[in-house]
Amino acid sequence: MNSLDNIKEPILYSKTIDEILERKKGQIFLKRIFDIVVSFIGLVILGIPLIIIALIIKLTSEGPVFYRQTRVGKNNKDFKIFKFRTMVVDADKKGMLITVGEDKRITKIGKFLRKTKLDELPQLINVFIGSMSFVGPRPEVRKYVELYDDFQKNVLKIKPGITDLASIKYRDESTLLGKSDNPEKTYIEEIMPIKLKINLEYISKISLIYDIKLIFLTLFRIIGKGENE
Repeated sequence: MNSLDNIKEPILYSKTIDEILERKKGQIFLKRIFDIVVSFIGLVILGIPLIIIALIIKLTSEGPVFYRQTRVGKNNKDFKIFKFRTMVVDADKKGMLITVGEDKRITKIGKFLRKTKLDELPQLINVFIGSMSFVGPRPEVRKYVELYDDFQKNVLKIKPGITDLASIKYRDESTLLGKSDNPEKTYIEEIMPIKLKINLEYISKISLIYDIKLIFLTLFRIIGKGENE
């Protein structure tokens, strides 16, 4: 069975996911080869743009160029995610762990980097060293992972990614949360469960071809969004 749609019991669900991952070993291996080769090429080609962005961040706001936050990865293990810093220093101590609407903690250059997703480029480092993949569930902070039930924890059986179908679906998540009276509650009770369901379904579809499709879909959505604004 390749579909998870009809599986309702958490125990059976977990067992089936393990079986799917066992059958998908070849595709997972191809994903890793793709990740290593493309992330290396990306880091080489984007070297100068990355340096320019780093200089702009350094010259326009106080603090480090990179923001390295602890996220939860494969097998429920913590790792440091690389991102260009888009917020003021110690932003996570000055508000919620999620960004909402026109968050005042976001710097001027940070707003642009977030809208164009350029702040995610340093995650090529994570992909190259193997803590992330190009495609996979977006990694959460420990606070939210602790809220997963046993059923939802199955997403931790694969590497997190730079992009996924859930991220594409919730491209305007920050704007959506900005309309809520209780953004964090809305995220935990409404958005996060849907994201987890989408990411669990991704496991049954894992393949290099599907990943490439999602990568291009992500790029088209980013470009399309830019043209509409």
